Amino acid sequence: MKLLTFKKQGVEQIGVIAKDGTSLCPMSKGGLIFHSMNDFIDHATPEDFNILKALAEEETGSITLSEIEMMAPIPTPKQDIICLGINYSAHAEESARFKKEAFEKDQPSIAVYFSKRVDMAVADGAAISSHEDIVDSLDYEVELAVVIGKDGKNITKENVYDYILGYTILNDVSARNLQTRHKQWYFGKSLDGFTPMGPFIVTVDEFDKPPVLAIKSRVNGELRQDSNTSLMITTIEDAICELSRGMTLKSGTIISMGTPAGVGMGFTPPKFLKKGDVVECEIEGIGCLKNFID
Repeated sequence: MKLLTFKKQGVEQIGVIAKDGTSLCPMSKGGLIFHSMNDFIDHATPEDFNILKALAEEETGSITLSEIEMMAPIPTPKQDIICLGINYSAHAEESARFKKEAFEKDQPSIAVYFSKRVDMAVADGAAISSHEDIVDSLDYEVELAVVIGKDGKNITKENVYDYILGYTILNDVSARNLQTRHKQWYFGKSLDGFTPMGPFIVTVDEFDKPPVLAIKSRVNGELRQDSNTSLMITTIEDAICELSRGMTLKSGTIISMGTPAGVGMGFTPPKFLKKGDVVECEIEGIGCLKNFID
């Protein structure tokens, strides 16, 4: 199922995409009343999911996508997003080149975690603020984001997918000058408008375990990133097991699994974003997240 958050006549609602792919059924059509996607994630029952599956099987929904204002599937995450850094080998190399550091291919593969603050996640089709007053090196990063569906602690590899609601696309927009100046990633990745997300959450049952998906980005139609989630260094299973050993992963937690090579800083000279650019982040089976730089 493809779950989404949208506005119609100024009212925020959540729904599911119908089989035609161009229309949706609001959850209220099935008698389900949830105030937000977070509310749904926290309180939906197995019976509620069965109702949604029936709605998703309808050939045509009651509302067309042209009638709505799309929102990010989780417009206001309850907590900072957990992100994985340098989780594809080729991106680790280009990152080291940009920072003029030596990259040792044989070094241990230890996960790099950091957090990303989100004021309001940016919807598909909406603007990314360039923050030109403080940013001179705006960059894009297409990432597969995992949405946790229920609280979990000490999750085993065998049970990881029982705790996943589904997947979405996240563009980990980054201000490289702030990243390098502060020698940490939090500020440079947490400016307002730096978290485009969507267009949907696609439920975990739609994918293999683990999901092996083509992942790409384009800027003004030029293919920049072109990889596959099978090339992640730290897997979804490894990340969830490791994190849950030391912390409770709450329902609604978003874990963004890192980006492949091809970001702007990886080119010589770098290809950073500028006002008017259009960025498309695409992941097989989920869709395309398209935004423009304002």
